[in-house]
Amino acid sequence: MELRQLRYFVTVAEEANFTRAAARLHLTQPGLSSQIRQLERELGQPLLDRSTRAVRLTPIGAVVLPHARAALAATEQITHTVDEFTGLLRGRVRVGLISGAANDEIDIAQVLADYHRDHPQIAISLTEDTSERMIAALRHGELDIALLSISSADLGPAVATEIVFDSTIVAAVALDADFGDRIGLAELCEHPLICLPPGSGIRGVLETACAAAGLTPDVAFEAAAPPLLIRLARHGLGVAIVPPLAGADATELGVRMLDIDPPMTGRLVLGWNNERTLSPAAKVLLGQLRIAVGGWKDPATMFRHP
Repeated sequence: MELRQLRYFVTVAEEANFTRAAARLHLTQPGLSSQIRQLERELGQPLLDRSTRAVRLTPIGAVVLPHARAALAATEQITHTVDEFTGLLRGRVRVGLISGAANDEIDIAQVLADYHRDHPQIAISLTEDTSERMIAALRHGELDIALLSISSADLGPAVATEIVFDSTIVAAVALDADFGDRIGLAELCEHPLICLPPGSGIRGVLETACAAAGLTPDVAFEAAAPPLLIRLARHGLGVAIVPPLAGADATELGVRMLDIDPPMTGRLVLGWNNERTLSPAAKVLLGQLRIAVGGWKDPATMFRHP
């Protein structure tokens, strides 16, 4: 008895017709009939009743059918398991990361190092880019996993996300700057701003809020590395748009945090393509990252090393 014969038998039973079954299996009808008869001879019992126009199962055939289906399903599962194991031996994973997110608290390097130790044959690539470009790369299958900074807006069904943390965006100014504890969006736009480049999550939140209010932000300085935003603000070159820092941390870095009115919220997420099947290698790394992000809940970690 061969697995292909069981597959032929199941197909004929489902189609109730040798001609349709042969077409579905890409076989000739005589060849299919010959294989089914050989299976019946090996079992010593007829499985199909051919006496009517529609092929029907014999009582023995009805008993055998679920076992044949189970055998084919088991074979498929074995093949799937082998494919996954092979993927973990020879796969490749492409990871994207927003600039400045990798530090001691958000330790992507440690996660990748642990993964490489467990799966040394898997190639890993890591790219720093803007959230906007990485979202497009996820949708086009050019990245497998990415750590993104976005607004709270829905990214659509193609990109699945897991929240690392939400944070209200604030303004950072030099300690001796002449500001109160709060600043309105209109007043903010009257000052030179220090911000992440276009395509980043925080920049997108700022531009969206300004557009809704009919305002145009004056971005005088752009920096891809978030700690540099704090440095520039500390030296009085403008107002930096950043996630919040604790008061003590801000003072230590030479800046003061101002609340922005109305509030603007940014979000750090782990993202992957929800409409493409992740490779076995990417699935395992995604699982490890999802466990790791449970400890990454402090948005201020991005700015502790100016």
